[in-house]
Amino acid sequence: MVEDEGITPELHRRLAAALFNETWALLDKPDRAIEEDDRMVHAAHASRYHWGEVGPPVNLARGEWQIARVYSTLGRAEPTLHHAQRCLDLCTQHALGDFDLACAHEALARAHGVAGHSDQATQHLARAREIGEGIEDEEDRRILSTDLADLSGPSDL
Repeated sequence: MVEDEGITPELHRRLAAALFNETWALLDKPDRAIEEDDRMVHAAHASRYHWGEVGPPVNLARGEWQIARVYSTLGRAEPTLHHAQRCLDLCTQHALGDFDLACAHEALARAHGVAGHSDQATQHLARAREIGEGIEDEEDRRILSTDLADLSGPSDL
């Protein structure tokens, strides 16, 4: 970690959250220009960097998830696979809850889909659905269901 007296833990948190939200805005934007695709990649990585300085494991996993989502949206298999696997590794290492674990499998399903690995994509999609059935929070279940529907049509969660 590089010490910088000007970047306080609170500033890291604010930057991480703002960059995460900016990444989402760009993901949701139809017809992004190539410069906006580049900005989206950089914003996702910058958000994860700032969470890495001050965030708990759940923020690190969600940052990796978002980076994987960005790369899958751009059709870039290798970095999608890498960051989706990092997300799953963090979820496992830190015993994160069902929502994050299901999202990690959703990211891996998406990543393997982009890479053309249909068997692995199907396996991770099934695992995401299985774990998703145990999510107690209704809003979290809805979020996961929406993401899974992107992959396979309507979900049964």
